[in-house]
Amino acid sequence: MSRHTSRLRTTAAVAALLLAVPLSVAAAAPALAAPAAPVAATAGTAGTASAVHLELPRPTGPFAVGQEVLHLVDENRPDPWVPSAGPRQLMVTMYYPAHAGTGSPAPYMTAAAARLLLDAKLPGNTVPAEAVADTRTWSRTDARPQGGHYPLVVLSPGFTMPRASLSSLAEDLGSRGYVVALVDHTYENTGTTFPDGQTLPCVECGRLTTPEAWKGLDESRAKDASFVIDQLTARPHPAWRYARMIDRDRIGMAGHSAGGAASVPALVTDDRIRAGVDLDGSMDYEVPESGIGGKPYLMIGHPLPDGAEDTSWTDSWPRLDGWKRWLTVDGTDHGSFTDYPLFLKALGAPQPPGTTITGQRAVELTRRYVGAFFDLQLKGIDQPLLDGPTAADPEVRFHS
Repeated sequence: MSRHTSRLRTTAAVAALLLAVPLSVAAAAPALAAPAAPVAATAGTAGTASAVHLELPRPTGPFAVGQEVLHLVDENRPDPWVPSAGPRQLMVTMYYPAHAGTGSPAPYMTAAAARLLLDAKLPGNTVPAEAVADTRTWSRTDARPQGGHYPLVVLSPGFTMPRASLSSLAEDLGSRGYVVALVDHTYENTGTTFPDGQTLPCVECGRLTTPEAWKGLDESRAKDASFVIDQLTARPHPAWRYARMIDRDRIGMAGHSAGGAASVPALVTDDRIRAGVDLDGSMDYEVPESGIGGKPYLMIGHPLPDGAEDTSWTDSWPRLDGWKRWLTVDGTDHGSFTDYPLFLKALGAPQPPGTTITGQRAVELTRRYVGAFFDLQLKGIDQPLLDGPTAADPEVRFHS
């Protein structure tokens, strides 16, 4: 398979974003690209969308989930994409085990970021931003934290996707007893809203045209992840008021698409990160011949056309020198490992060609297998689920 084919995992992200729009709009768009000409939803469609109540699935763990948003500034690193903007700035949403009945409902994303997301994928679109921004979450702002120390998982979203796209996974990990840092990589997604009210757009969109450029993106995201860990574990003054909850010796990283691919350089360059998960991301920074220091690694992907495999995965697989699993989830597409398919039914959007699994089921499987991986690798809890195929999950195939 050609190198171009291996990038299907990332280029298909555009199709995933079309799930967040009504049928009358999305049906007119090609499967792997936004429409070339402006397409506006009808008044009736927009009115229906504004009345829709979108809701994330309830987390599965025993804890309630708290949420807090951090603004972090790396004074030692200029922004890699817009150097004139000054130091690298990141918005990070923290999720943590909390006491039930405390705090207030946390927002899904800002209306400004939701508008940029919709407008970027559907020029001329009139779907109200609130249809996405007001999605019901299960986390609570200012919720009282549980006592104890918990593993930290850094989550990185797909290229062009805001951090909200992994909210369901973040909330579930929080409910299972993890602290989660969900990172927006500034200028790499459709819109990041900062405390001063600015919502910065995607500067890198359309610029990544070579394997070297994609590799550079992965490396930059690895630096973002390490900086976030620096800030959360700093002594004596960490950037987060509940940083005492973090067990510094149990840190993992997971991500979707480019965010998953970035876990490879992060594991290679940061000894603190002990385990990694790649959700359907082509590895433009491939696993080195020397391996990743024996660290455990989980790869979960969607089936590619005609039984093909991503060459970056087949090349990297034998170099993974620790515990490893490679799973393919039949009936999924690139976006199935994010929140966006959850909006499909409520907004009347079509599934991408070949997708047979529901958004609810995709979220369920993503949560289950990622959670099991970190329970095994960061908590030492035996997970038979990861030993091989199970009749309960016939969609999940194990590669050897």
